Amino acid sequence: MATVTYDEATRRFPKSARAAVDRLSLEIEDGEFLVLVGPSGCGKSTSLRMLAGLEPVDSGSVRIGSRDVTDLMPKSRDVAMVFQTYGLYPHMTVAANMGFALKMAKVNKTEVEARVRAAAKILDLEDYLDRKPKELSGGQRQRVAMGRAIVREPQVFLMDEPLSNLDAQLRVSTRTQIASLQRRLGVTTVYVTHDQVEALTMGDRVAVLKEGVLQQCESPRELYDRPLNVFVAAFIGSPAMNFRRGERVEGGVRIAGRTIPVERDLAAGTSSLTVGFRPESLELVGEDTGLPILVNVVEELGSDAFAYGTLVEADGDHTAESKEVVVRLDPRKRVAKGDVLHVRVRPLELHLFDVETGLRFG
Repeated sequence: MATVTYDEATRRFPKSARAAVDRLSLEIEDGEFLVLVGPSGCGKSTSLRMLAGLEPVDSGSVRIGSRDVTDLMPKSRDVAMVFQTYGLYPHMTVAANMGFALKMAKVNKTEVEARVRAAAKILDLEDYLDRKPKELSGGQRQRVAMGRAIVREPQVFLMDEPLSNLDAQLRVSTRTQIASLQRRLGVTTVYVTHDQVEALTMGDRVAVLKEGVLQQCESPRELYDRPLNVFVAAFIGSPAMNFRRGERVEGGVRIAGRTIPVERDLAAGTSSLTVGFRPESLELVGEDTGLPILVNVVEELGSDAFAYGTLVEADGDHTAESKEVVVRLDPRKRVAKGDVLHVRVRPLELHLFDVETGLRFG
């Protein structure tokens, strides 16, 4: 097992206006499950490929443990990668697929069989060792790809969107299996996904990237509760955080002609702010108090319900700022299109950001 260190690691593709990965500095602890997340083109897969040796590092360095692996060939890095596509050999059995890398490395046949059977037991594949990939489900094929990585006993697992080809229900069960497996094996793991729900449910820490630049790396709870900037706040959470432009006033911030109390100091000279609040941070209050929301759509999800609506301005106008507001509801409460909900933001769950820089206050 080993730590992984990106030290100002940069990758710039020819003819590109900006670096795909720009001076990435990140320390991943021994045995940690770290998730790289962000929108398409943010540099997460490139970062992973730089660690694997599949992309060169133009400046900076990458280390595994105490070894500088920046210029080493992939086979010399002691990492195992699980790709988005399973990459199984269709003419080989499950056992042969799992043991192929060891066979190529001239590992003793008896040891290969022992490692394959041990990995198959961990992955619940013992009954499938003699089958061909075409006889397996998508989830089983992905477990075979995982087994191929496990038998190598590497210092680091690298996973590049391994669940993206699975259907929604299978993704949920498989991500639980992967997270549980990683904790059992204790192997340092770097996992790439564009799915922020996947990131929050799997990672010990989550690193959010935007346009090749690391925005924040924290535990899922810290990332959700205290995003460092507007981008992280908007990207993490489903449904996304609500945002409004607000003005600083005595005792709080004013949005849509109404004042929301703020229980912390703001930077001197601050006048305009970006005000953020999550759908579950809103609670229903009586009429003529709080913020009125004109309901446009109600989304029923069984255990949850979300109202999507428009914030009504103090003068009664609901068109002045058409940005949608989402409110999480008790699913037992009957709300319909055209209703007006009055909501209050819980003071400790209000997020305030600088309009110019997008950085968090407090």
